[in-house]
Amino acid sequence: MVTLPVILIGGGILLVLYLIGTYNGLIVLRTRIQEALSGIDVQLKRRADLIPNLVETVKGYAKHEKSVFENVTKARSALMGANTLAEKAEANNQLSATLKSLFAVAEAYPDLKANTNFQDLQRQLEDTEDKVAYSRQFYNSNVLDYNTRIQVFPTNIFAGMFGFVKEVFFEATADERKKVDVKFD
Repeated sequence: MVTLPVILIGGGILLVLYLIGTYNGLIVLRTRIQEALSGIDVQLKRRADLIPNLVETVKGYAKHEKSVFENVTKARSALMGANTLAEKAEANNQLSATLKSLFAVAEAYPDLKANTNFQDLQRQLEDTEDKVAYSRQFYNSNVLDYNTRIQVFPTNIFAGMFGFVKEVFFEATADERKKVDVKFD
């Protein structure tokens, strides 16, 4: 016959093991979010590092487009100086907009479009854009797992006790959600 103290001790041990498992699981999820955010930073830095080369290549062909180059440089600096997720998202959007104007300038110079350096840089930027998109998706997947875990019962009780709070998703801005019109002239 099992006595009441043995049942209470066994229940206490199971509760402690559950708390340890829950805490460690939440730490793992939070660490994955930090890793995913770091992945976004790596790709945004790669993108920012490619931009001066692209600007210099285009400058050789379009010397009178000074304002475009200044805007790209300012947007790149803003991206490099961004610290929070919101600042990074905003700076990334500004940089995307200025790059569109840079590529519009490039369209006006057929010799530039045929330049292998320009084509290589453009290809690398496109590759980096794909990696940024993947990194955002990876980050958001980890945030989804984490946020779900800290909100479901009974983990929500322990998550609150341990100070785990919801993370923010990396979301598209209103400009990024706009319909893109493709026209062939």
